[in-house]
Amino acid sequence: MIKGVNLGNWLVLEKWMSPDLFAGTEAEDETQLCSDLADVAKRERLTVHRDSYVTERDFAYLANHHIDAVRIPVPFFVFGDYPPYLGCAEYLDRAFDWAEKYQIKILIDLHTVPDGQNGFDNGGMCGVCKWHKNPAHVEFVLTVLEKLTVRYRARAALWGIEVLNEPISQQLWDAIDLPNRYPPRDPEYARGSEPVPTGFLKDFYLAAYRRIRAQSDDVAVVFHDGFRIREWDGFFSSPEFERIVVDTHLYLMEYTPGPGNEGLGGYLDYIRDRFSPTVQEMSQQFPLIVGEWCLEPMSPQAAALTREQRRGFYRSLAYAQLAAWDGAAGWFFWNYKLLVNGSDLDGWDLGKSVELGYLPEPLGEK
Repeated sequence: MIKGVNLGNWLVLEKWMSPDLFAGTEAEDETQLCSDLADVAKRERLTVHRDSYVTERDFAYLANHHIDAVRIPVPFFVFGDYPPYLGCAEYLDRAFDWAEKYQIKILIDLHTVPDGQNGFDNGGMCGVCKWHKNPAHVEFVLTVLEKLTVRYRARAALWGIEVLNEPISQQLWDAIDLPNRYPPRDPEYARGSEPVPTGFLKDFYLAAYRRIRAQSDDVAVVFHDGFRIREWDGFFSSPEFERIVVDTHLYLMEYTPGPGNEGLGGYLDYIRDRFSPTVQEMSQQFPLIVGEWCLEPMSPQAAALTREQRRGFYRSLAYAQLAAWDGAAGWFFWNYKLLVNGSDLDGWDLGKSVELGYLPEPLGEK
């Protein structure tokens, strides 16, 4: 089983994970930040962040804590040909050097696309989700996936390429009331945004698979379930699909009814009754990874616990979730680190969770 962690907020920025990076601006997402900063200031700010947020020391730390894979979110402008954004392929190159030195595998995760696939802040453009309606944007993304495959197919550390992170479903769009949860800066530009239809997503996944396979027979091709995992039953059974993996993201904060009102027992029941059956049942259909999960239910009740109580609370959630992932091909904790003050988000931070005793060591032991 793969025991991994995400290197989020390194090459794809998320304000909540590193608010100081957005200081002095009104930007809420990476598109706004790159648009608002003058060119020199943007280059200086992003260079400092990218140079320091993940280094070789981090790969040494992860290897020493029995992490054997990293999922690295990358933007669609990774190759640097899409103003106002700044490319970052040289940093991905460094990650491969470090990963190979410490015998860690890499899952490259295409985390953003032009005009968004979910409207989330982590998609780079709050409130905008219309990439799938623009054939030129779709072709651009397919070309990026092709170029990523060519650039890294000979690298020993390459485990897989995930073709698209979290394309949003109608059900989730409605459940979180996306336009109000992630209001766009420019409502007129966001006009026409909508969830990504399953029919389109199936066509895109097939096209992406073929483009990657044309360049590599070996790399695992990973597909996010688009928050509709049971709609994929039978789709990947086609003989054309070889060495594919489906990624599902299971978060207590999103899926537990009435977050903040549940005690520990409620969360443990939810893991047992919802997370575990999902993993067990769908792992029978295709190789499955839990590409994102954490210990943080974003519960006011949890935030009010004493330090020692928090250790017991989060450790119980860790053991229960690790047991629920049995049968999956692997998991990737979100995230390796956050740059925030206070303890409210400790359950998102693998390094803190290890040092505070929230996660069992060696990592992954149940």
